[in-house]
Amino acid sequence: MDTGLPPDIESLERQLDDAERDARTILEGLDDAMGGWRPAPGSWSVAECLDHLATANRVYLEAMRAPAEEALAHGRLRRGPATPGMLGRLFVRSLEPTTTMKTRAPKKIRPRGSPPLADAAARFHESQDRVRAFLRAYKGIDLAGVTFPNPFLPGVRFSLATGLHVITAHERRHLQQARRVREGAEAAMPRETPASTDGRRPEPRV
Repeated sequence: MDTGLPPDIESLERQLDDAERDARTILEGLDDAMGGWRPAPGSWSVAECLDHLATANRVYLEAMRAPAEEALAHGRLRRGPATPGMLGRLFVRSLEPTTTMKTRAPKKIRPRGSPPLADAAARFHESQDRVRAFLRAYKGIDLAGVTFPNPFLPGVRFSLATGLHVITAHERRHLQQARRVREGAEAAMPRETPASTDGRRPEPRV
């Protein structure tokens, strides 16, 4: 279906949609105990992964909004695709699930300790709506040319295009982490097969 959006904006929206589908798959059938299970001390549960993403998205958007508003007010219109520059691409690549680089999350975006699973999921989906609204509101400005101060690296500025790609790459990374944690929870906390109404165990599915 033709959305009337430039291909690069469509691509970012698809990445947001993909992240939401992945999150729903991870959450399907998950109860609070499994959603709060951690594979090791100091590691994150599924709920904490989602809470972290919701907080990180909020912090990034807060840093990006004022420069975007100023660019819109001053008519700094789109000049090309919303793609990161060379340094931006390297930073985005460092956040993808395929990277071997491990970093500690800055304090301001660490998840709450043991957040309720439903609340963490709701916060994540709300943050997706905010990112999508930002993309729609500012799709016509020069996203690749307008910069904002990185909220975690003092003195460093990224283009708004880089910021948007950081958000989607960061989501892929931690949703993959959440998927692994769910698999670990299922192995560590096996559920009993429910009995049938006549008291017999149902036949396994093939």
